[in-house]
Amino acid sequence: MLTMVIIAVIVIVLAILLYIGRGRTRGSRGQGLKGRFGPEYARTVAAHDGDTKAAEQELGARVKEHGSLTEQPLSPAAHERYVTRWDAIQEQFVESPQQAVIEADALLARLARDRGFPDGERFDDQIAALSVHHSPYVQGYRHMHTAARDQSGTEEMREAMVEARSLFEALIAGQPAGSASDRHHPQSPDGKGHAPWALSRRHAKGSST
Repeated sequence: MLTMVIIAVIVIVLAILLYIGRGRTRGSRGQGLKGRFGPEYARTVAAHDGDTKAAEQELGARVKEHGSLTEQPLSPAAHERYVTRWDAIQEQFVESPQQAVIEADALLARLARDRGFPDGERFDDQIAALSVHHSPYVQGYRHMHTAARDQSGTEEMREAMVEARSLFEALIAGQPAGSASDRHHPQSPDGKGHAPWALSRRHAKGSST
């Protein structure tokens, strides 16, 4: 009888230790995902209505599928073409905000593809892969992708362009973009530090009030 009691106690203790171990493993995994994805972690939890387990399963699947992706370098010529085209789109925003956002969205999709990410025609796959490697910047890309397809106001499109530029810089440089001030106040072609879309509140055609 005593032997049976001892065995039962051992089984219970082992079960408790196993449960605690699993909890610690999950907690460690969750902290790792939070550190890797940053704001994207919170966004994914919210998308799953607060279900942390489901969100972590999704993020873990992204890492498993795209974590080994190696970003491809751009040739100097391609680098120059992308920078020149982005600057031209910024200038275009003043006169044609919607068209500029559409073209910037397409340019980012091509740039991501050329860096080795999934093709932009599969936006969900592309954004998932980008979130693994450039998580701080993908929400801006989402905003611009949405603005390019919806009837957004000029101010909303301007903000989307500003946000999306940080991903453009990260991809064009092959590393995370610079300081927050650099990302939100990019140098314009006029050399005076005024981003063309900053003028859109007063000068862009079709500006919302």
